[in-house]
Amino acid sequence: MARKAETKQATAKPASKPKRASRKTAPSPETLTELGLERLIRLVLDETGRNPAFRKLVTAAVAGLQGPDAVAALIDRRLTALERASGYIDWQKRRAFAADLDATLTTVVAELAPLDARAGLDRLLRFLAAAPGVLARVDDSSGQVHGVFDRAAEAAATLGKGLAPAEAAAFAERLVPMLAADEHGLVEDLLYALIPDLPEAALASLDSGLAAALPPRPVKAGGAQAWALQLERRRTLRLRQRLADRRGDVDAFIALECEAAPEHPERTAIAERLLGAGRLDEALDWVRRPQKRGLVVVTREQIVTGQFDPEAPDRARIDLEIRILDALGRGSEAQGLRWGQFARSLDAGMLRAHLAKLPDFEDEDALERAFAHAAAHPDPYRALHFFTHWPKPDRAARLVAEHAWDGGRYEILVPAAEALEASEPLAAARLYRLLVDDILERGRSAAYGHGARHLSTLEALDARLDPGTLMPNHAEYRAGLRKAHGRKAAFWSQVRE
Repeated sequence: MARKAETKQATAKPASKPKRASRKTAPSPETLTELGLERLIRLVLDETGRNPAFRKLVTAAVAGLQGPDAVAALIDRRLTALERASGYIDWQKRRAFAADLDATLTTVVAELAPLDARAGLDRLLRFLAAAPGVLARVDDSSGQVHGVFDRAAEAAATLGKGLAPAEAAAFAERLVPMLAADEHGLVEDLLYALIPDLPEAALASLDSGLAAALPPRPVKAGGAQAWALQLERRRTLRLRQRLADRRGDVDAFIALECEAAPEHPERTAIAERLLGAGRLDEALDWVRRPQKRGLVVVTREQIVTGQFDPEAPDRARIDLEIRILDALGRGSEAQGLRWGQFARSLDAGMLRAHLAKLPDFEDEDALERAFAHAAAHPDPYRALHFFTHWPKPDRAARLVAEHAWDGGRYEILVPAAEALEASEPLAAARLYRLLVDDILERGRSAAYGHGARHLSTLEALDARLDPGTLMPNHAEYRAGLRKAHGRKAAFWSQVRE
């Protein structure tokens, strides 16, 4: 019986599962080595049959076994074909074309350049010279093909910086004649990248070459040809200014600035350099000169992110004037500018700088005066931004209660609501309701996901509010939304999720 009981007990005990050896399946040097040479060769050959760009990379690697001349000959054939091609490449073929183009660039950088840097640079320049023709015949709305040429310019800059000083200087001068056909600024960017690392002895020669290549001022102000000529002049002059900065020649920079933009030279750029040179009175004179409004340049990144700030140039000018005044020992004038800039724009950084310069025990009174000024500012959205970022949530909450707000100003209201959630739930709830109402009333389907999250946040905030502080209550508010916007199924599906 005892043996039977022991057997039964042993049978009832759960059997331990055998441990499975965990093996990595991701490709790595270790896992690929275990596949064996023959298996790898078969995988590579299969992929070369499916992927033309990969086939070119493998072909280039094999050519590299024969030396740089074999790789260069292979690249030259591809570049010749690229230069002679004239067919239009639509969006359906763009991805494959970009991959093929990138394979050529990779061959130059990864196969030829390590074997012969100068030969690699020669092919990179030829590659860049083909850019205008290529980009003119491709639908590159995504910027994918342009990105390959951008990487080519970066690779050329990296190789150029690695040359001996004399060779680097000769390479930079070789780029100057290419500027005339540089429609997309690739060669210009390459020169900008090279100038900081050029030997001192090469700067004057490069500047002379740029001066000789400077196009004449257009006779007629209008027309596409005159505009293109003026643009080329400005780009060449900007490069010469880069060289003037490198030499520390402030007067040359100013002369070139006045030539590049005679009607509206960048007074801030000039004053900044005069300040750096210790020429304070001249710097103050320049920074205070009237500035005509010139062409406003907006970068692609600013357009995509929506971060264009039209007040940034004026803010930078005032900040520079303050620094000049401080350097001149005119502290009271600098303080006046700080307060004036804060009073106009509610710039929190400027207020902090103003308070830091005040004598002890005066900053608290000044801060209260600043808060009162902000609360009465004619632009309540600017005031709300100031109070939520200072931060001063009680003042922000008071402001929310005192004004009527446009729920479409989500760029201000969303960060404000998020900032007020912790300490001012009532104000936060008011803002979130405005945002949800605006999204639904305007039928902004792209923002339904945001609206659903705001509604969820409102439910969480409701538990923290005293009964009767926000009418209607959350349940009634949500029922009202259902009644008014029940047919917006896309929104309510987001709410359920």
